[in-house]
Amino acid sequence: MRRLLMGGATAVAVLLAAGCSTRSDDGTGSRQKASPAAQETTTASTDFGTLKNVCGPGTAKPSSAQGVTAKKIQVGVLSDVGFTKKSEFVDAAEVFTSWCNDAGGINGRAIEPVARDTRLTEVRQRVLEACKADFALVGGGAALDSLGVQDRLKCLLPNFPAQSSQIGAIGSDLQVIGSQPTAGYFQYGGYYTWLLKEKYPDSARKVGVIAGDSPVTKVMAGQFTEAVGGLGGQVSYNDLYPAAGVSDWTPYAQSIKNKGVKGLIFLGDFASLAKLEQALTNIGYAPDWIDANSNAYGPDFPKLAGGSLAKQHNYAELFATTPLESASSDPATQQVIDLFKKYAPGKQVTYPALRAFSAWLLFATSARDCATLTRACVYEKASKNTDWTAGGLQAPFDLSSKEPTKCYVIVEATAKGWRLADFKPDQGGYRCDGPVYKYKRDYGKPATLASVGKSLSDLH
Repeated sequence: MRRLLMGGATAVAVLLAAGCSTRSDDGTGSRQKASPAAQETTTASTDFGTLKNVCGPGTAKPSSAQGVTAKKIQVGVLSDVGFTKKSEFVDAAEVFTSWCNDAGGINGRAIEPVARDTRLTEVRQRVLEACKADFALVGGGAALDSLGVQDRLKCLLPNFPAQSSQIGAIGSDLQVIGSQPTAGYFQYGGYYTWLLKEKYPDSARKVGVIAGDSPVTKVMAGQFTEAVGGLGGQVSYNDLYPAAGVSDWTPYAQSIKNKGVKGLIFLGDFASLAKLEQALTNIGYAPDWIDANSNAYGPDFPKLAGGSLAKQHNYAELFATTPLESASSDPATQQVIDLFKKYAPGKQVTYPALRAFSAWLLFATSARDCATLTRACVYEKASKNTDWTAGGLQAPFDLSSKEPTKCYVIVEATAKGWRLADFKPDQGGYRCDGPVYKYKRDYGKPATLASVGKSLSDLH
């Protein structure tokens, strides 16, 4: 897990440090209505970015698949919205399906998304409900997603998530994600090579890791420590902060200063990071760089960090997704922004929402290409994509590969907001020379169909 679910008790937030973020406006609806669409004539463009005829009218062949009728396809959208009070996955589902249905649906069938609120700890309950009614899970995510993966595999429910968080779920069977993470690999090889060898080479032997004191973040701290060493750096400082929260970050700031930390990896919520950076600034110390991670990417972190950003250098990698700041030069990203304005006015477009759109596009184009709509067909079509770009939202990604992409995008936080860092893109807006680092230690394995007594031949 790398992104963080914000909006709950501090102890639980730290437990999920750098897990799955769902930032946007409040929203706790449990079910989204299908757009009145799937009309005989389209009322919206059928194209998205470079993808042609994503949605449109047609005469779909009969299907006996669960969740599919002559007029609709019911899919589930996992989200911890009841815990976080942040609705970006639900919003993205509403926006995408409204647009798609207005364009004619999937070969004439409207997509009906059902928001399944996992409320952080109720993942298994929502997955079991989806197992009884949904054709697939699409465009969502839950911080504790491994809690439901065994049940999902038992009922042969495909998943096309916006994000995958826990080791048991990342890379699990019947799951196709439009970009990273990939199981067993460090996801930030290019980003950390840029930090340690190119941008701040003097920091390579003076990297610090501070994480919340929980089993989840302790594992993450181990992964980052191993990867930094494997990429030619060295972690010289490790620390934990209590899950109950920290009232005064000064002692931690002083320890970082005393150890001479020049590069800081923070595995926790960005509100706590902002407080730590204020403490560092107050004692007159600034590492060369701080990995704020993509959890902090959005308008809230710069506001919380305030004047400390004039001294502290914060960066984040976006899994080779075009940043919102580049929308004016990227038609696909601009199209997402425009669709949100039309179908969910006032709702915030976020990085996870962009990833959710990638998931929806992957599902829709795969379902479109199935003569008869079955789970087996949609899963097979999706998993065979070798250069998935989501119409231009991201760098090409080989969904048939088990390795992470070599492409990356780096953004930098400033007092005025986020901006592209000077990371020297070499393929459009991306840089694609990242090394692939495979973990040498065993941090766990993804769930498989075999582990629940099933196989791909059982999928219909």
